[in-house]
Amino acid sequence: MIGKLERDFYLRDTADAAMAVLGRVLVHNTCEGVTSGRIVESEAYLRDDPACHACRGMTARNRAMFGEPGRAYVYFTYGNHYCLNFVTQPAGIAEAILVRALEPLDGIELMRRNRGRTRLVDLCSGPGKLTQALGIDLSLNGEDLLGDRLYLLDDGGDVGDVIARPRVGIKEATDRLWRFYPAPQAQWVSRR
Repeated sequence: MIGKLERDFYLRDTADAAMAVLGRVLVHNTCEGVTSGRIVESEAYLRDDPACHACRGMTARNRAMFGEPGRAYVYFTYGNHYCLNFVTQPAGIAEAILVRALEPLDGIELMRRNRGRTRLVDLCSGPGKLTQALGIDLSLNGEDLLGDRLYLLDDGGDVGDVIARPRVGIKEATDRLWRFYPAPQAQWVSRR
C-alpha cells in the first residue's frame, strides 16, 4: 500500500531513522511539475556529534533542526548547493538525517533540465545534485513533510541488506558508521 509517512515515522533513534528512510520515495511538487526519487543513501547527525550543525546550539541557519520531527532542514553549503535533511527528534533536540542520494523516478526530464545533465546516474547521486534536480532550495527550510509540497511515500519496497560506512567529508567522529545505503542500489550512491 502506498502512503505518505506520518510524523511518528521520523521520531525514532536518528541512526535507525537514517536506515528506515532508505527505499522511501521523496516527492517534491513544484509549479513546473512533480519530481521524485527513491532514497538510496543517507547519513545520521546526532546532537552530541561534532559534525552536526547543532552541536554548539541554535543559530539562524540551523533553527529548523530544533523543530518537530518530520520537518525539512535545508541549508546552503560551499557557496553553490543546497542539502536536504529530515528532523528526527522532539522539538528542542536537534538531530537529522541528510539525504545523500536518490534513484530518480518521476519528473526525469525536469530533473535533466534542472541539472543540465542527461545520464540518470548523474541526476541525484549526491546531496547537492539531488536538491538541484528536484528543485529544492531554502524556501523549503522548515517545511512540514506531512504536507503536500515535500513529503515521503512508503510504497512497500524492500531495500535488502544495508551497508554502513563512515560519513562522507567528515573529519570528526570517523569511527561512527552513520552513512547508509542498500547494497543492491549502490550504483546510485554519491561515493562508493
